[in-house]
Amino acid sequence: MLTDAALKALRPKEKSYKITDRDGMYALVTPGGTVSFRLDYRLHGRRETVVLGRYGPTGLSLARAREKCIDARRAIGEGRSPAIEKQREKRRLLEARSFGELGEKWLDAAPMADSTRAMRRSIFERELLPVWRRRLLNEIAPDDLRAHCAAIVERGAPATAIHVRDIVKQIYGFAILHGEKIANPADEVGPASIASFVPRDRSLSPTEIRIMLKQLEHVATLPTIRLGMRLYLLTMVRKSELLDATWDEVDFENAVWTIPKERMKRSKAHNVYFSRHVLDIFIALKTCAGNSKYVLPSRYDADAPMSRATFNRVTYLVVEQARKEGLPLEPFTVHDLRRTASTLLNELGFNSDWIEKCLAHEDGRSSRGVYNKAEYEVQRRHMMQEWSNIVDAWIGGQKYIPALIPPSMPLVQPDPAL
Repeated sequence: MLTDAALKALRPKEKSYKITDRDGMYALVTPGGTVSFRLDYRLHGRRETVVLGRYGPTGLSLARAREKCIDARRAIGEGRSPAIEKQREKRRLLEARSFGELGEKWLDAAPMADSTRAMRRSIFERELLPVWRRRLLNEIAPDDLRAHCAAIVERGAPATAIHVRDIVKQIYGFAILHGEKIANPADEVGPASIASFVPRDRSLSPTEIRIMLKQLEHVATLPTIRLGMRLYLLTMVRKSELLDATWDEVDFENAVWTIPKERMKRSKAHNVYFSRHVLDIFIALKTCAGNSKYVLPSRYDADAPMSRATFNRVTYLVVEQARKEGLPLEPFTVHDLRRTASTLLNELGFNSDWIEKCLAHEDGRSSRGVYNKAEYEVQRRHMMQEWSNIVDAWIGGQKYIPALIPPSMPLVQPDPAL
């Protein structure tokens, strides 16, 4: 058998020659001095040779070559050609597509809502392309993903880090589905190892609403952002629905904002009916927006919507300001304002169907959800006005008893003529 000392002592000759080892493996020494490990074998009636690798500090050790020889002999025993498999692997590496290329294909082809696609594209282009655009899929290891997510968490964006991990997982899943023989690095990086979150059931109390809106006036931010925070509470829309809102969706004459189906989570157009308070807020925002098509334009670019992170920063500032004043206000998110309105309106006794319509929810789990397609415009306009009145009263430290049914609500009755 060969030894490392014997291999190092080998010298080239005029012609290539072999030095045998165990298990059929041998070292081939070329006239140029290259020493490579090889295995000759017969399979399916033909003679083949597989090159296991080159010996040397940058190549294979003798021990590793013997391991590869055993793997090759196992493949032969199973009827597989190690030489052909090695050629396939080389071809796969030559044809391998980059992470950036596969990511673009996944974003274009994978089924998802338009709003979800827009969010994921934003994260992909901002967080992943600058780091891994030209890397081959087999060049990204679980430790690379884990370290990248940790850096994002460190800068204070744990939710973004979770999305980064999920996007990587789905890109690799897409690649594997389309024939790439590659391990998915995200399989070894669980979401819990990146960040953990408080369960999504936070709802502000009337006292916290009062504190939040009062402290909002004392934090350093733009008037439009203060108005936007009020809109989230009073209209119950999702964050993206307001941030991407354009003025052509707003009908001042009829006091309604119609969000097109392309921007809705369930791909169905949604009407937001205005209370007097909400109408006043939209008028103020229109005055501030100038010539921008966006209801909430970016501070630095009127042709772009406000940053997704803007309102998150404001919620942090409001909570910090309240704590400085010794006031009881726990951390909350913009989405919690939507949940707060829903929770309190239900507790006050308003019809749950009206509330679900305001939230743009469709309950498809029952026949009730399938058949109830009523818009409840009159009822919802009334409820939204009452909700604005209630919030105003809480801010002023007053009581307000809402009317649960609008006086003008149409009665459902049979035609007396029939």
